[in-house]
Amino acid sequence: MQNTTEEFVTNPLVLEHPIECEAPNDQLTREQPIVSNIKYVVVGILFGIVFVKAEIISWYRIQEMFRLHSFHMYGVIGTAVVVGMISVWLIKKFKIRTMQGEEVVFHKKDFHWGNIIGASMFGLGWAITGACPGPLFAQIGSGFLVVLVTLVSAIAGTWVYGLLRDKLPH
Repeated sequence: MQNTTEEFVTNPLVLEHPIECEAPNDQLTREQPIVSNIKYVVVGILFGIVFVKAEIISWYRIQEMFRLHSFHMYGVIGTAVVVGMISVWLIKKFKIRTMQGEEVVFHKKDFHWGNIIGASMFGLGWAITGACPGPLFAQIGSGFLVVLVTLVSAIAGTWVYGLLRDKLPH
């Protein structure tokens, strides 16, 4: 028997995931918005502090990376990739569940040339501005207010993508 999305919303006892889900978030348990968001704010602040202390938000460090003058950023990114791979392996091997007790679902990702085009645009923007979405807010919080231009541009780019999404290669 296939479950529909309506069953998940109306029947909180159903703990199976839907067969088809367009949303990347398969969380079924509803959380209180304020309580749920507080944990993300705290983790975000801690993440920002780590970014500042590790010099990940430094425009100079980012330029060093793109000019191939230093290993610092490659070491940080490489470490993050290795930690992510080990984490996913552990989650799959030990069937680790979320804090709400739900199964973690990994969706198969198909290759699309649009990903290569998008990644190239992302990297070019990162090299030009010295900011990507992670350190962007830490840079603003550190007083580099010129980065607000990058933030507004990122929001505008996301909005334009939303308008053009159906016409782009996916």
